Amino acid sequence: MMLQRKLSIAIAGVAVLAATAGFTGHGPHWQLTDTGVTAQFRGLAPVSGKVAWVAGTEGTILRTVDGGRHWASVGPADAAALQFRDIEAFDARNAVALTIGNGADSRIYTTSDGGRSWRSAFVNQDANAFYDCMTFLDRRNGLALSDPVDGKFRILRTSDGGRSWRVLPTAGMPAALEGEFAFAASGTCLVSAGGKAFFATGGGASARVFTSRDGGLRWSATDTPVPSGPSAGIYSLAYRDASHGLAVGGDYVTPTSAPSGAAYLSGRVWKVARTVPGEYRSGAAWVGRGPVALAVGPTGSDISYDGGRNWKRFDTGTFDAVLCAGDGACWASGAQGRVAKLSWH
Repeated sequence: MMLQRKLSIAIAGVAVLAATAGFTGHGPHWQLTDTGVTAQFRGLAPVSGKVAWVAGTEGTILRTVDGGRHWASVGPADAAALQFRDIEAFDARNAVALTIGNGADSRIYTTSDGGRSWRSAFVNQDANAFYDCMTFLDRRNGLALSDPVDGKFRILRTSDGGRSWRVLPTAGMPAALEGEFAFAASGTCLVSAGGKAFFATGGGASARVFTSRDGGLRWSATDTPVPSGPSAGIYSLAYRDASHGLAVGGDYVTPTSAPSGAAYLSGRVWKVARTVPGEYRSGAAWVGRGPVALAVGPTGSDISYDGGRNWKRFDTGTFDAVLCAGDGACWASGAQGRVAKLSWH
C-alpha cells in the first residue's frame, strides 16, 4: 500500500464538505469545543466526560481535563512531521499514540505524565509495513495492526502497557486477499472486547472481519456484506462485547453514497442494517452497555437505538472518529480541529 494512497484518506473531500455542525432536531446533538488548532484529529481517546485526548496531523496531540473547556498541546517534540491516527489513553496521565506511514514513519509513543514527556516505544524498520491502528485488551496487553507484509496482516503486541512491542509470528494469520488492507481512518480498524481482538478490512474482493481469541497469535476471518473495493470496505468496528458488533464504512472517494455501508453482528453472521446511514462513515461507537450506537463521517452523524439495525441522521457536521468513555460521555473528532461532546438536551 503506497503512502500517498493511504494519506489521501485524510484529505479526500475536505475541501467540498461543510465544516460546521448542523444539528437538525431535538435529542442528541454535538457541542463543539474550542481546540484552537486546525489539525485533523482521527485519533480519539475519551477517558471520561472530563478527560479526553485527541491526536492528528502535524504531530498534534491535545489533552483536556475539564471537559473540553481548555485544551493543552502535549504532542512529542520530534513528531511534527508525522501523522497520528490512533491514541489509546488509560487516564489523564497515561497514553499510547500511533503515527502512520511506510517504514520509520510508523511509530508508537508513550507518556506517563500527561504528555509533558514522551518515550519512543516502537519505530518500524520494515519498509513494507504500514501500521494503521491499535487496541488494548487491558491495561498491559495491547496490539497494533499493519497492512499485509508478504501476503499476511502483521500484528505487534505489547505486554507492558505499550512500553515495548514485538512482531508476532504470522503462522496463525489467514492469507490476505489480493489488494486487501485496513483503513487508518479513525483508529478503530482494530478493536477489542471481552478478551478478544477484532480487525476489519477492505480493498479486496470482500470486506472481512478477523477475530483473535488468544491475544493476536491466531486469527479467523469472516466475510461481511459491506461492499469492498480499491477504496471501499469497513472503516470502523465497534464491539459492546464479544457478541455485539458494528461495522461501518463505504468508499471515501464517494462520501455521499454508501449502500450497504453499515452492518451488525447477528450471532456469528454479519447482516446489513435495515436502514443504513447511506453515506460513508469512518467511525462507530456504542453508547454504554445498551443498544444505542453512534456513527460519524465527513457528511454527518447517525444514531441507532436498536443495536445497529436502523440508523437515523442527527447532525450534518463533519467528523472522523467517535468513541464513548466508561462513564457514558461520548466524544467526536475530525477536520479543522473539530472536537465535540454529545449532549442529550
